Amino acid sequence: MTTQNPSVSRRRPPRDSASLRRLRFFQLAFFLAFVILIGRLFMLQVVNHSFYAHRAASQQVRDVSTPALRAGIFDRNGSILAVSRPTAMVIADNFQISDPAQEAKQLTSWVHVPVPQLTAMLRRHSGYVILNDHVDLSRGRLLSKLYLPGITVENTSQRVYPNGTLAQSLIGGMNNNGGSAGLEYQYHNLLAGQAGVTRAFVTPSGINLPGSHVQVIHKATPGVGLELTIDAALQYITERNLAIQIHKTGAIAGSALVMDVKTGEILANASLVNTQRPAGVLGPIPAWGNDVAVKGVQQTINNLSFSQAYEPGSVFKLVTFSAALNQGSISPTTPFTVPNAVRVGGRYFHDAERHGTLHLTATQILAQSSNIGTYLVGKTVGSTGLLAQVERLGFGQTTALHYPGETAGLLVNASTYHPSDDVALPIGQVDAVPPIQVLDAYNAIANGGVFVQPKIVRGLVYPNGSVHATPPSFQRVALSPSVALTLNKMLQQVVLAGTGTNAIIPGYSVAGKTGTATIPRPGHDSLLVGSYNASFVGFAPANAPVFSMIVVVERPTTTIFGGEVAAPVFQQVMSYALHRWGIPSNGTFIKPPAGSKASIASDVT
Repeated sequence: MTTQNPSVSRRRPPRDSASLRRLRFFQLAFFLAFVILIGRLFMLQVVNHSFYAHRAASQQVRDVSTPALRAGIFDRNGSILAVSRPTAMVIADNFQISDPAQEAKQLTSWVHVPVPQLTAMLRRHSGYVILNDHVDLSRGRLLSKLYLPGITVENTSQRVYPNGTLAQSLIGGMNNNGGSAGLEYQYHNLLAGQAGVTRAFVTPSGINLPGSHVQVIHKATPGVGLELTIDAALQYITERNLAIQIHKTGAIAGSALVMDVKTGEILANASLVNTQRPAGVLGPIPAWGNDVAVKGVQQTINNLSFSQAYEPGSVFKLVTFSAALNQGSISPTTPFTVPNAVRVGGRYFHDAERHGTLHLTATQILAQSSNIGTYLVGKTVGSTGLLAQVERLGFGQTTALHYPGETAGLLVNASTYHPSDDVALPIGQVDAVPPIQVLDAYNAIANGGVFVQPKIVRGLVYPNGSVHATPPSFQRVALSPSVALTLNKMLQQVVLAGTGTNAIIPGYSVAGKTGTATIPRPGHDSLLVGSYNASFVGFAPANAPVFSMIVVVERPTTTIFGGEVAAPVFQQVMSYALHRWGIPSNGTFIKPPAGSKASIASDVT
């Protein structure tokens, strides 16, 4: 048996040096990675914590503009014409809704949408669907307290017009961007106020997260309202009577304005269009209501009193007679020999009714609206004097109202004057002007020769309820008091013994002028056959004027004369205004309210 030497021991084979180096390398690498990770975490959690916290929050937090409550529009007595009613808007984030049909059943009574339609809306995977934007505010608050996945309730408002379409052509309307027309558009920035800012946690689609806190950065500032010069009751009477006449005569459209002689305040402004042209049988007309209630007659989008330039015809003869009186070339009794027709500048002009040679005074020429007689009066002034008088009476110039869509009109001037304009201009066949300018000129006569700019906004209504009056209208002298008084008396003869007898108001003196104007054919040097604009403009009581008014009816068919179409509307509305304001027959102002037979020319030009 062989024995081992105890001094000799068993040894492990030496470890490979390359393997050892690799092991140490990996150990070092893991150690360095751990150090870097710890360092990175330190940077994220300690050094750059606020930066990344802000970035994380910014992906969920959004600053939202909160619109201010739009201010109201009121008539001169405080009656509401337009107001914004606070409402709740119900919004759905469809991605958070797992059972649209079941949720629709819970929501239907809140948003007033039928279950089938509501279910389809909740299945639209858009992330943002408005279910109803005018839910009652109190019900909206109750709905917001219910746990309905994906449903958010936000405060909003709805524009409401309590009187329906009353004065809509003047007030205008709203769209998604704010005011779309009329005063709503013109005064949008004032009415809208200044939006506020809120900060809230929202979903990627922009809906507030349920239960999240909404922080108000700064509150919205309510808008400033408008107190108009309009009287709601007179506005209704004006629209109603104009609408009836448009319908009866089969006219295309019509406009009417009532103005306070001294202040220029517009008390009524109607602008209507006939959507059913043929004249027909009227249905029952209510004594009062929210709408005009005449079949087929509606409010116009554009306010015709300011936006439509038309050849005024015989009502423009005021320019001719005022220029001649101002120059002293005629008096009311100056005699003229008036033939039936004349040819001037290659054009043939005549009176509407054929007649022999007549001997008429200046007053009779105006009362009977003789075109040829007016031409003879204009000859005493000359073209230079007539053109100057057109400007002096405010024609061709936009008013201080700067109403949206307002036109300055189209006027002939010295460079474009044609020899035939010696007749055409004096009888209102050349210049095209809006009704407001015609009324302004006649109002200057009523106001003793003082031209006063029209006014529509009487005061500004602030959120605290205070009303700040707007500045009075600018005034200037257009004619001497003596010329204005003479014209006043001559215009009274138009109503008493001329073409305007349908404007007579029992117990009151009335001054005015009729007009039956031809209509140029668009794009052609000719006229629309059988088409006329019938008008009447005047004031009352003529001995101490308080109100002035113009009525224009476009293309009537049953009869065309201004004395038969427009004068009756003037008579009805002016009579109501005089009684509503308590004006006695002698014209003395008492208190504000609470709250034709054709002759020689039949005024055809």
